[in-house]
Amino acid sequence: MSFKTILTVITDPSQTSQLDAAAALALREDAHLEVFCLGVDHSQVGYYYAGASAYVFQESIDKSMTAAETLEKTVRDRLTPNTALRWSVDSAVAQSGGLTTLIGMRARFADVMVQNHPYGDTAPPDAEAVTEAAMFEGGCPVLVLPRGDLPTEPPKKVMVAWNQSNEAIAAVRRALPLLVAAESVEITVVDPKPFGPERSDPGGALCQMLVRHGARAEIAVLARTEPAISDVLIRRAQETGADMIVMGAYGHSRFREAILGGATRNMLENSPVAVFMAR
Repeated sequence: MSFKTILTVITDPSQTSQLDAAAALALREDAHLEVFCLGVDHSQVGYYYAGASAYVFQESIDKSMTAAETLEKTVRDRLTPNTALRWSVDSAVAQSGGLTTLIGMRARFADVMVQNHPYGDTAPPDAEAVTEAAMFEGGCPVLVLPRGDLPTEPPKKVMVAWNQSNEAIAAVRRALPLLVAAESVEITVVDPKPFGPERSDPGGALCQMLVRHGARAEIAVLARTEPAISDVLIRRAQETGADMIVMGAYGHSRFREAILGGATRNMLENSPVAVFMAR
């Protein structure tokens, strides 16, 4: 089992490092890289005086079309010299409210989507919407790259954030090619409930499953010593030198995550390493 279709969505010229990382993963997996360039129209035509909306809308669409064409040319110029890579590129224009369906249709047929960190000053304005569209509308796992230097090699030490949820096992299944190829996999369980489904053996069944697939897995059970579980996971990743975290996404609704916070949002905002997420 391996990734055969890798998707990356480009909405801003600054995402060349994301493109390079997706291309490197496609080469390692002997996969096809699909690049989708989007010119996003952020205009709100209802805010303009009567009669002006049509002119503003047309001007915004023209700008978005030019932006999409420029992004596509940048991708072609960057990938064409790499003769060992199988790739394709397409472009489209959408208003910000129409991103979800457009990206979801693309992500539905990909094995994994590679995207830059969706939060922070350097993130493109539509990064969060793109990431969520892939997972919720496309049912596609997303490999979220860390800030700063991007990994040039496959992850050697992988940490699986295990909480016995459907989202967590979905992420593990989708990440199997990376888990099997890693030098070590730690199944990290934080503050397991004594009367949970796994009772006195938290992570045991998952460890057995991964070992049967050929992964070099072990279990670490940790106490909850921080207010947020995501903080415990991040500290553990730093202590063990993990270079990727696999976890389920959005155990609660996205609205609750956005307002109250949650492991998904906190992890994406603060993780210093790559995060592989699925639901």
